[in-house]
Amino acid sequence: MSFKKNLILIFFIIFSMEAFANTPRSTGKYKNWESFVAETDKGKICFAQTTPTKRAPGAIKRSQSKLFVTFRPSENINDEVSITSGHDYKSSSVTASSGKRKYSFFSQKDFAWLLDDQEEKKFIKLMKRATDLIIKARTTKGAETTDHYSMMGFTKAYNTAKKTCS
Repeated sequence: MSFKKNLILIFFIIFSMEAFANTPRSTGKYKNWESFVAETDKGKICFAQTTPTKRAPGAIKRSQSKLFVTFRPSENINDEVSITSGHDYKSSSVTASSGKRKYSFFSQKDFAWLLDDQEEKKFIKLMKRATDLIIKARTTKGAETTDHYSMMGFTKAYNTAKKTCS
């Protein structure tokens, strides 16, 4: 094999290993939730995630919706709750509710987060007790989307992600 072919092959192997190292790996599936870990150049990232059991309206074209709780120990980030509804959000339009409890999220493009650590801790307590969670949001054009999430399996996925990154 020529030097050039060897160099290309080595580059391809290194690039493939780097991409594979950053790919999240499942650390457990618990009913509707799953926990993951990924190694990055900034360190280990662990998270629990789920997808909605129901999405409305069906007429709006959007990518996959997901709800996450993330741990990034090297950045001193724990219990970071984030949501993507598969579309860019209209500013300050994202809310999560379960029963009578309602939380407002701030958004940037197609992701939304809670305002601070205290809200995240309260929200995670709610997630552990709830059976379902409803996320309502508005697209940049003003259309409302509603995603229904099951909390079945959340506590185990959350605990696995937290333990993996501790």
